[in-house]
Formats: sequence, C-alpha cells, structure tokens
Amino acid sequence: MLTAAQVAENYFLESRHMLLEIAAHFDRYDAAVAREAGGAGQGGAGRMARLREAITMLADPHHESERTEAMLELFAKD
Repeated sequence: MLTAAQVAENYFLESRHMLLEIAAHFDRYDAAVAREAGGAGQGGAGRMARLREAITMLADPHHESERTEAMLELFAKD
C-alpha cells in the first residue's frame, strides 16, 4: 500500500493532465454556446451540468460515499 505522500506524488501529473483536459472541454463548450445563435444555443446542457456536479463531488473532501461509486451513479442517468 502506498502512503498518502506517495499517492499524491505518483498520480499528480496524470491527474493534472486529466483536469486540464476537462478545463479545455468546458472552454470548447462555452465557445460553441457563444457562437450558436448569439449565445442562445444550449445543446448538451444536461450533460455539462452532470460534469459540473461530478467536479463538485471531486472537490468535496468530506463526500459521504466513495467518489467513484457516486460518479458512476451520476453518469448512469444518461
């Protein structure tokens, strides 16, 4: 088993990469919404809302259940 410090160190770069990809996804979506009908376009808004909810789960240090399980349940709504 890894220590907390080892987990933080070993997975930091990979996690940072994934978070940057998510940020880019949101930027692309926001730009597309702005281009569509002067900002009136909102296609995919439900899925983007679920991504925002998932990010909130990730950021909560006291989430009541295992985050992976909670996110799987959230995404099962699709």
